[in-house]
Amino acid sequence: IKKLFCLQSREYDDPHGLQEKTENLLREWRNILLSPLTEIELGQNFNIYVHRMNMNGILKSDDMITRFFRIATQMCIENVYQLLTEDRMNPPPVPPKRDKYYAMCDSFIKLVSLLIKNTADTGNPTPKLNLLNKILGIIAGCLLQDQEEHGANFQQLPYHRLLLILFLDMNMAEPVLESMNYQVLTAFCHTLRIVRPSVAPGFCYAWLEIVAHRAFINRVLAVTPQQKGWGMYSTLLIDLFKFLDPFLRNTELATPVMMLYKGSLKVLLVLLHDFPEFLCDYHYGFCDEIPPNCIQMRNLILSAFPRNMRLPDPFTPNLKVDLLAEISLAPRAVINYTTIIPASQFKKDLDAYLKARAPVTFLSELRSNMQVVNEPGRRYNSQLMNAVVLYVGTQAIAHIRSKGQTPNMTTIAHSAHMDIFQNFTVDFDYEGRYLFLNAIANQLRYPNSHTHYFSCCLLYLFAEANSEAVQEQITRMLLERLIVNRPHPWGLLITFIELIKNPVYKFWTHEFVHCAPEIEKKNATEKWLGLCNHPVRHSLVLDTLYWLKFTK
Repeated sequence: IKKLFCLQSREYDDPHGLQEKTENLLREWRNILLSPLTEIELGQNFNIYVHRMNMNGILKSDDMITRFFRIATQMCIENVYQLLTEDRMNPPPVPPKRDKYYAMCDSFIKLVSLLIKNTADTGNPTPKLNLLNKILGIIAGCLLQDQEEHGANFQQLPYHRLLLILFLDMNMAEPVLESMNYQVLTAFCHTLRIVRPSVAPGFCYAWLEIVAHRAFINRVLAVTPQQKGWGMYSTLLIDLFKFLDPFLRNTELATPVMMLYKGSLKVLLVLLHDFPEFLCDYHYGFCDEIPPNCIQMRNLILSAFPRNMRLPDPFTPNLKVDLLAEISLAPRAVINYTTIIPASQFKKDLDAYLKARAPVTFLSELRSNMQVVNEPGRRYNSQLMNAVVLYVGTQAIAHIRSKGQTPNMTTIAHSAHMDIFQNFTVDFDYEGRYLFLNAIANQLRYPNSHTHYFSCCLLYLFAEANSEAVQEQITRMLLERLIVNRPHPWGLLITFIELIKNPVYKFWTHEFVHCAPEIEKKNATEKWLGLCNHPVRHSLVLDTLYWLKFTK
């Protein structure tokens, strides 16, 4: 794809004089826009201008239109580079306004949008869409080639302006555009995928600005009917997470990466506030790409809940989670739980074990099936592990429901599903167990059947653990998700509160809890337990527990 788009932007053997004609036509069009014209007068001048283009042979063939667009795009980009270089060599006393750099780009895009809108289509929008795809391909091709040529000196400003203004112009409330709104959106999303951060890292900030622009989010998530744009937008966010992944695995982030990371958090915060159902539907795919150490980013996604739902206060004394009306309902989702694990011999063995606890070698081979390399930190296939946890959990819920029961500490025990989960805690090393526990915690969200089952599952694993190291790691995993800034997922809170308050789990008797001298005394412990009942003061408990030493 990259070669294809670069090919579109390379200089061809253009007809003699085409460069000069293009330059003159752009200058003439710029002068028209600078004139104080009404919309009617602008339309009349546009018709005259199109006639001039035709007289110069620009519109005589598809090839000539492509050449004109390519040369004009390159001229706009070179103009921005020239202005930036001049200002760098001779800094003005007052920082120049951005309009100075945008002028030529804006006038060219105005011409392009008018050409698209006025293309004869006889009720078929295909000619308009072909013209739009042509200019988008040229802009993307110029961008990719420019990045290769300029390297660290690449300027994203002209490309950001060209794409953004073209998107805004092509999404105006005009009858001529109504029949092709979805196709226009698809074309732009496809172009943004072509120049995604992993392909064009020099464009990543401008790329995120476009993806996060209020007009783009509104069009793709709100205006487009039947949520047809949700899948495209989720793909763009996954592209962003994949690009950030290797950088975010480091404990210290360089300033450029930190800026991109903070921008990503702001986008997620907007989505959490305005489109929580979107995050609910696509949480699995997002969490699959976010590194385990990005706790706050993951919490933002997992804290989403449908706007028509009122969350019960998790700090309500004696809250009966299993009696909530929503707790028996499956969550919103766009994935097919039965197909999240690719068809393979492993999948066949997994299904066979869930049905009959055979073959007996399945559990002993589970770790080797999950392990991909011996490199610390990347030893396991975390995406396969996430898929197995969710698949086994949903199968367990269906199995329990088929017997007319509901998930609780009794019904989830002594089953093939729990055998697999307990094998993760017993047979896997610290890294594998941590990834497994995170996969469970990723399902602790708003009240639904998955949250209920996996909450019970985590508490059961804590109660039945044959090693305090496992209990310590479960505690650590829950706490590290709660000590970061809000929001905190509802399911995470009710699980942790149940763990520390229910005497069945004997949480406060474990050695790893008493590593801090502040909680050695029984009265201090009772005081903290009392504080947990108060929704405002609960953070005091979390802040104190944060300082516990989680290694013996």
